[in-house]
Amino acid sequence: MYFFLLNLSLLDLGSISTTLPKSMANSLWDTRAISYGGCALQVFLFLFFLSSEYFLLTVMAYDRYVAICKPLHYGTLLGSSACVHMAAAAWGSGFLNALLNTANTFSLPLCKDNALYQFFCEVPQILRLSCSDTYLSEVGLIAFIAFLVFGCFVFIVLSYVQIFRAVLRIPSEQGRHKAFSTCLPHVVVVSLFISTAMVAYLKPPSIFSPVLNLMVSFLYSVVPPAVNPLIYSMRNQELKDALSKLVTGCLSAAIGCLPSSAAASQRLS
Repeated sequence: MYFFLLNLSLLDLGSISTTLPKSMANSLWDTRAISYGGCALQVFLFLFFLSSEYFLLTVMAYDRYVAICKPLHYGTLLGSSACVHMAAAAWGSGFLNALLNTANTFSLPLCKDNALYQFFCEVPQILRLSCSDTYLSEVGLIAFIAFLVFGCFVFIVLSYVQIFRAVLRIPSEQGRHKAFSTCLPHVVVVSLFISTAMVAYLKPPSIFSPVLNLMVSFLYSVVPPAVNPLIYSMRNQELKDALSKLVTGCLSAAIGCLPSSAAASQRLS
């Protein structure tokens, strides 16, 4: 599990580093310019990290399935070599998906307005700049992505159906709670990832607002990578204890300052 979490952390870091630094630099230097090559690179990297993360979450669902439904075979089915191969497959699939989508998008002639109403280069916004008929390109792109997304989604759902059936057969309530707590972070991360992406890409085309598009894109491109480490780290008891001590210390310090402040105000009066 921790090997896959390491890969997930790297993908989250890469995803958020692809969009935010350029946006922050544009804000600091009061510019909105990005080169054509830079835009293509940003699209490729963003799609690469985003799709690789989705494939990795699918692999992690299988990891949870084996851990709970076939615990005695875990070492055999998910040894070091198998984990490396599965992670490599997720990264490789993300690379192939990003390469095909980027090549398809930038093969179209862009001759309309050069303004992207977005804080990063996003495929739907780039397609709006094309002067050719992008209908077939958009349909093919959406069909390809939908096939991959739906296939992984079905696999995740079937995995968790088997997991929940196995957990409900555990006689001990403590055992059921432990099994559910093991799967809960992954369920939350997958739900957040899929729900934000669906809001961004499945909203009706008639609903076009620069402000709305900016908010939705920020929701699916920044929020999941920023929240994922927090979701998974909350399972770490040492981190929770350290956070509890920090909060308790801050509250104690704040309360301890109250009498001295009162005494100081009395002396000043």
